This record gives sequence, structure tokens and C-alpha cells, in this order.
Amino acid sequence: MKIATYANARTTLEARKGVGKAFIIAFRSGAVMGFLLAANGLLVLYITINLFKLYYGDDWEGLFEAITGYGLGGSSMALFGRVGGGIYTKAADVGADLVGKVERNIPEDDPRNPAVIADNVGDNVGDIAGMGSDLFGSYAESSCAALVVASISSFGINHELTAMLYPLLISSVGILVCLLTTLFATDFFEVKAVNEIEPALKKQLIISTILMTVGIAIVSWIALPSSFTIFNFGVQKEVKSWQLFLCVAVGLWAGLIIGFVTEYYTSNAYGYHSGHNYLLYNNICMNVNDFKSHLIVFSPVQDVADSCRTGAATNVIFGLALGYKSVIIPIFAIAISIFVSFSFAAMYGIAVAALGMLSTIATGLAIDAYGPISDNAGGIAEMAGMSHTIRERTDALDAAGNTTAAIGKGFAIGSAALVSLALFGAFVSRADITTVDVLTPKVFIGLIVGAMLPYWFSAMTMKSVGSAALKMVEEVRRQFNTIPGLMEGTAKPDYATCVKISTDASIKEMIPPGALVMLTPLIVGVFFGVETLSGVLAGSLVSGVQIAISASNTGGAWDNAKKYIEAGASEHARTLGPKGSDAHKAAVIGDTVGDPLKDTSGPSLNILIKLMAVESLVFAPSLLLTVACYSRFSR
Repeated sequence: MKIATYANARTTLEARKGVGKAFIIAFRSGAVMGFLLAANGLLVLYITINLFKLYYGDDWEGLFEAITGYGLGGSSMALFGRVGGGIYTKAADVGADLVGKVERNIPEDDPRNPAVIADNVGDNVGDIAGMGSDLFGSYAESSCAALVVASISSFGINHELTAMLYPLLISSVGILVCLLTTLFATDFFEVKAVNEIEPALKKQLIISTILMTVGIAIVSWIALPSSFTIFNFGVQKEVKSWQLFLCVAVGLWAGLIIGFVTEYYTSNAYGYHSGHNYLLYNNICMNVNDFKSHLIVFSPVQDVADSCRTGAATNVIFGLALGYKSVIIPIFAIAISIFVSFSFAAMYGIAVAALGMLSTIATGLAIDAYGPISDNAGGIAEMAGMSHTIRERTDALDAAGNTTAAIGKGFAIGSAALVSLALFGAFVSRADITTVDVLTPKVFIGLIVGAMLPYWFSAMTMKSVGSAALKMVEEVRRQFNTIPGLMEGTAKPDYATCVKISTDASIKEMIPPGALVMLTPLIVGVFFGVETLSGVLAGSLVSGVQIAISASNTGGAWDNAKKYIEAGASEHARTLGPKGSDAHKAAVIGDTVGDPLKDTSGPSLNILIKLMAVESLVFAPSLLLTVACYSRFSR
């Protein structure tokens, strides 16, 4: 957060020299978070394992079961970072947009708007701290899940330390690969024009994935024996080293697919060649060739932007439809990676597939943190009254950052699904459950209740943002109405009160959703048993992933549809604009509805499905003991 705050102003100043210089500052600053998180997480985990070894000695099963607390600690902090940060940033953002843009018709980040400072602070709290803690939780939990299963496999039984630490070796190679990949964006191929920004960021994902595939192959060849056994629900399954390599690789490439599908559904860079395609809405094509020239040109986001012609209602309808549709390919990618990795190496395969998806976390986080840094750079340019050219450059950086932030959320959700399933497998193994039979009433009830929890959690977080935004809107209106000269720019607004509203709301409002996530596994496990709890975990995973993807992509699409109209870069966009037009106001309303979806509810669901699973795993022995004591007492 500190580096991001320094980088905001520096990016704005560098934008005076050109878009390329500003891009390098924003990207390198984002890379700080990526490398800090990956390196810190790896180093602390390695030190913790060695310290615990002094106590546990040769009892590797007990050692790595205790290490699961590392994942629980990471996810517990991620819950507060994601939920609290999401409430903070969106309360300010919604309040600033509704009064500033829609009612007062002043530009975004205008210093006359009292909520603008809270909005800029919130970008760092939600997108830097929140996303960082979320992906750290995923990284810690996938490592812990893999280590737990490995400890009761031949690696742990035969005390093969190098093979045992294979998950950590994957992450180590990932840091080196991402370090090399970063040079492609900043040193080897310098960005010189606005239209090169987004391709440069996407190349980062492709290059890191290709290099990482080679890195995984080398590590698998050196660290793993040619044949070994993996624990699989009570039996030892024989696995070859090349099969484990494929498990990691399939997770890695599934992450890339999810990232690019997310990018397609949230970027406004596709379709509408030469600005003619909008004519399809108003005119009928007269011949086959004319029709072909208009076919396969509508991009999802520009479709949403076009729907703003008829008002906010159609914009909301199109946006929701886009979000639901965007779930299809990511779910198939996750399903295929689960099938392949489980077929080859059981639950250990799924855990290392999740690690494969997270192996390029340093690059992914650099791209993600780049978004809020360039967003705030634009805000600083506006507040400092800098030239229109500089604001255009920072807006171009921000538009690319918006899409890349959505890619980061796609990675986070995909990895959360695999991590949660790996933790679920570790929990089922630890709880001595050989099969989870959904036809058993206990399990089926747990399944239905678990599927309901993401909706309950989303309702809580959405209402929290709504309540905080309501207070923010009232405060911003009050200041505009009561402070003489504020609208004219001769008086200074009271920024501190708006910051306090967001701060108080984020601390107070995150308690109920946090309690829901933390208490559910304990209450279900103690009162209804581990079978019902296994149903709850499965249900929350299945429904949580779908809601998270659709919510994040819907919000991202609405945001970029608004930016597409504001930029007016094509003939089609200019027919919808300019700022302040009816279509633009409809787009702002869609963006405002989408803000809590993409930055609070959607990403926070990752934490719900992961934290419940890791908490169940950590407390599994206690839950089993409680159930056993209860059964004995009943008799």
C-alpha cells in the first residue's frame, strides 16, 4: 500500500513525458506487491516448517497437519482485507459517482467532490491490500493442502524431503520466471503508444505461462522420483513424475484460459470496427456481404454500452446476462483441470494444480496492482488541475488496468475453486470419510445449506455497501448544499468526514459476514457432524464459484462500458456520448450497481469457500473428538 501510494503521484508526473514512461512506473510499482507476496509467503512458510520440525521431529504427519494453521491465518486476514476493503472503497466510490456525476454533473475525481479522497484511499485498501491478502490466502492454503496429503503419501512415509517440498519448489521457480517475464514489459519491449498498453500486459501472462511450463518440467524431473505413491481415500495410488507435471501444467494453463475469458467479457477493446456496427440496431442489412461484414463483431462490453441508448434498465439487463454467460468457459476449464489432475494424482493432483495456477502469482499481482495505481494517477491529475493530455494518458492506463484487474479476479476465483476442493479432500481424508453420499439426508441437507451460504454472504456485503453509500451520499449532498462556494470551487470540501464514514462502515459492517464464515463450520461440525459439514463445504464451493465469476465480470463489464462511452474513441462510442448524455448517465448507474458486485461481493466469495474449508481441516480432529464424546454420552 505504501509503495502504491508513492507510485500514484510518480505515475502522474511521468505521464507528462509520455504514456510509456508512466506505464513503466505503474507496472514496476505493481510488481513490488507481486514479488513481495510470493517471496514473503514462501520464505515464512519454509522457516515455519523448519521451526516446527524441531518440535515434531520425525512425525511428518503431525508436523504438516499443524502447518495447515498457516493457511487459516492467511485466509482469516484475507477475510478482513477483502470484505473490509471492499466495503470501504465502494461506499466512497458509489457516493462520489451518484452525487458528483449523476446529480451535479462534475467530472470523476473532481476536487470539489467531498468523497473523492475516500474513493482514492479505498482503491488502495480494496484492490491492493484486499487482492494481495486474498491471493496470499490461496497460495498458503494450496501449499498446506498439498503438504498435508504428501505427508501421508510415500514422500512423508519415506521422509523424502526434496519431493515433500515439491509444492514450495514450484513457487520458487515461479518467482524466477516472473522476474524474467517482467523484463519483457519494461526493458525488452518498451510501450510507446496507448494501444500497446493492454497487449503488453496480456503478453506478460502468456510469456510467464510458457516459461513456467518449462520450469515445472525441469523441477518435476529433478525433484521427484520416477514413481511414487499418493494417498487416495485410504489407499496408496501409484503416480509417475510426468503425471504430476501434467497436473501442475493443466492448472497453469486453465488459469491462463480463465484470465483471457475474463478479459474478453470485461474489455471494451473488441468489435465495432470503423464504428459501423451500431447501424445493425437501427437499419436492416440489405445484402449478404453487408450482413457478413457485421457478423461476429459485437463484443460483450460494447453490447452493454449500446444497450444504454434505451436507459439504465436495459443496461442492467444486458450486464446481468453477460455475467451469467461469462461463467460457462471458466467452469469448463476448472472442471477439466479437476478431472485430469484427480485422475492422475487424486487430491494431491488438485492441490498442485491450484499451485500451478498460482505459480505466476508475482506477474498476476503486478498486473492487478497496476490497475488501482493508474486509476489514482488519473485522480491526482484531475485534482491537481493538470492538462487534458495528461488526463487522457492516465485514463488510457486506467482503462487497461480495469481489464487487467478483472483478469486478476478471474485468477483468484479459479484458484480459490481448486484450493477449496483440495482442502475439502484433505478434510475428508483427515475426518476418515471414505465417501460423501449426497443421497444421505444429513449430507443432502448440508449441500443445500452450503449452496445458500454464498447468497447470504453476498446479501450481507451488498447491503453493507448500500448502507455505507447511503450515508456517503447524504454527507456529500449536505456539503454541496451547505458549504457556500463549494460548487464554484472557491471553498474546500470536508474530506475527513467522508473518509471517516468509509472507515467506520468497513470496520463495523464486516463483522456479520466474517462471523458467518468463521462460525458456520464449527457450529455444523459440532452439532450435526462431519458428514453434514462435508455437504456444506461442497455446496458452498459449487454455488460460490458461479456467483463470484458472474458478479465480478458483470461489474467489470458495466465499468468498462461506461469508460467506453466516456472515451469516445470510435464513431459508435461518440453516438452514445458525450459525458452527461442520457446514455452516459445510464452507463454510470450500471457502473454504480456493478461496483459492489465486482469489488466487494464477488471477490469476497473466494474467502468464503476457502476459509470454511481450511477451518474445517484445522479443526477436524477437535470436531471428531466432540462427535465421539457426544455419541458416548448419548449412549
